[in-house]
Formats: sequence, C-alpha cells, structure tokens
Amino acid sequence: MATHTVTTDEFMNTIKDNNIALFDFWATWCGPCKAFGPIYENSSDKHPDIYYGKVNVDEEQALASAAQVQAIPTLVITKNGKVIGKQVGALNASQLEQVINAAKKYNRA
Repeated sequence: MATHTVTTDEFMNTIKDNNIALFDFWATWCGPCKAFGPIYENSSDKHPDIYYGKVNVDEEQALASAAQVQAIPTLVITKNGKVIGKQVGALNASQLEQVINAAKKYNRA
C-alpha cells in the first residue's frame, strides 16, 4: 500500500472509514521529515491493513492546527475513528513498528 495525501476535507471520513490510520504531518522544508518519509513509505508496504496518510502542514494549516500539531514531523495515530496517540519527531523503522504494534493492541476501555 502507498501513502495518501490527506486534506482537511477528507480527514474525518478517513479516520471513520479505517480501523487504524496513521497521519504523517510534514513539510517540504523539514529535514527530519525528509528522513522519516522513506521509513513511513516502506512501513506502508508492510502493513496493508493500515491507512497511511500524509498531511503537508503548509498546505493544510487548518488541519494541522485542529490536530494540535506544534512541531514536525508529527505522527497522529487513530483507531476506530478516534485519535489514540501522537508521536513528535522522526522515528526509525523499529520505533515506527513499536507505535504500530501498540496501536493494533490498543483497546479503549
């Protein structure tokens, strides 16, 4: 599976329509975002059951603000239509796997 560009208008439907969705909030001028991009893309190939979205904060400022993104890259994790976590900063592949495994196991009481 590939990553998908997500806009403000699509965000709510995307989290409702996917059991688990990850959103990479990034910008073209951000060095750590550029480093994280290929790791995120490779992970999307390993987990076809997860929706991988990318949100360009320069183009989608309203969405970044609504998601309370204050630094980039920020990974927003949703499950069953709700935000269950955020991870600020570039992750390596094993750290991203840990986030994904935690999301799969997450069960809100």
